[in-house]
This record gives sequence, C-alpha cells and structure tokens, in this order.
Amino acid sequence: MNETGRKQWREAAVKVVNAAFPFDSDDFRTWKECARLLPHALLAAEYSEKAQVAQESTGRLLNQVGLYLAGRSELIAARSAHERALKIGEAAYGPDHPTVAIRLNNLGLVLRNLGDFAGARKCYERALKINEAAYGPDHPTVAIRLNNLGLVLTALGDLAGARTHYERALKIDEAVYGRDHTDVAIDVNNLGSALQELGDLEGARKHYERALKIDEAAYGPDHPNVARDVNNLGGVLQDLGDLAGRESISSGR
Repeated sequence: MNETGRKQWREAAVKVVNAAFPFDSDDFRTWKECARLLPHALLAAEYSEKAQVAQESTGRLLNQVGLYLAGRSELIAARSAHERALKIGEAAYGPDHPTVAIRLNNLGLVLRNLGDFAGARKCYERALKINEAAYGPDHPTVAIRLNNLGLVLTALGDLAGARTHYERALKIDEAVYGRDHTDVAIDVNNLGSALQELGDLEGARKHYERALKIDEAAYGPDHPNVARDVNNLGGVLQDLGDLAGRESISSGR
C-alpha cells in the first residue's frame, strides 16, 4: 500500500472508532463499551496523529478516552490523552476556540486530581478567558469555569479568590436558571465551603441549608447530592457547637 492509501485507511479507522466511542465515557455505565474500544482507539489515534489526518475526529476521540481513563482513576494515562487532545484542538481550531476551552477544562480536572494545582489553575484560567470572549461574561459555561477555578484556588489556599469566583458563578446561574435550580445549589454549596474555611460559619450554614432545600425539592430525600448537602451542613453545625442540630440533620430530622 502506498502512502496515500495508508493515510486514507488511517483516517477511516480513526473516524470509525471515534463514532463508536461513547459520548458519556465518564459515566461508569459506558465503561464496558469503552474498555472494549480502548485499544483500538489508542492505536487509531496514534496512527492518525503520525499521518496528520482527521484532526477533529482524533482530538475528540482522545478527549473521550481521557474522560474514561480519568473516571477509572488512571490519571497519568488520562493526562497524556487530554494533552494530546488539547494539542490537536489548538491546531485544528486555533488557540481561542470553545472546543479548546473544553479540552483545557478536562486537562485541568486531571491535573487537579494529580495534585498539580498550579497547572490546573493555568488551564482553568485560560478556559475561562476563552469562554468569556466567546460567550460573554454572564454565560452559564462561564459559571462552570468559575466554579472549577474556585476549587483549585481553594486548594492553593486563596480562599478570598475562591469566594469571589463562587459569588460570580452564583450570580450568573441565578440570572439564567432562577434561584431554585440544581446548578444554583452547586454554586451555593461551593460558596458555603469557602465561607466555612474563611471562618464565617453562620454564612456557611445558611448556604448549606439553601443548597439542601433546593436539592431535596429537585431530587427527593434519598439522592447522593442531598447526602452531600446533609454532610456539609452537619459539619458546619458541629463547628458551631450545635451538636443536637448536627444529630438531627444527620438522622433525617
């Protein structure tokens, strides 16, 4: 087979595997299928990268592989996949495209889980800048980036910075979704955590109570998000010395 033929088959292979690889590859319910396709995905991506063909398909495939591997806690391999996906995305779309912001966000998540908070911060800050330019400062995608950046700022000890980012995310999501949306509960929860770390225990308690109320209304009393909210509220009640309140909330009131 000549070089032209090899390129054509490499392009065809990566497109076929990309089309088959699950979109929600970070969902454990797809992992059986992801595991079956993983060796084919890695090989097809490697060949297409060398031949410099099908950039969009290759980048998307590596991104999905990275999400799958990160979900399985194979973080070193996930980092490699996301770094490759980012590089391809920058070449295919340019450095300031929203797809590049998605790749940066996913790489940032892996870096944060690896303990590379400085690296994660750079990824999140760049993703935020891209999305603000693409969508404007008050878009819900911007709120997601603000929340992620707030998490890594907390890990870096910049609690005031984290609080500022969470407050901005909350303002955006309330304007977009209303005050009782589950995305708002995420913002409120994160802000409560920052306030607790800053020593504003009463402020944290109010935010945790609000998050719990939203999630109970949305999901019912037995959802994992409700359990998280109960745990957070119980923790701040303990910090406040309200042991009876903590016992009450933990036992389902």
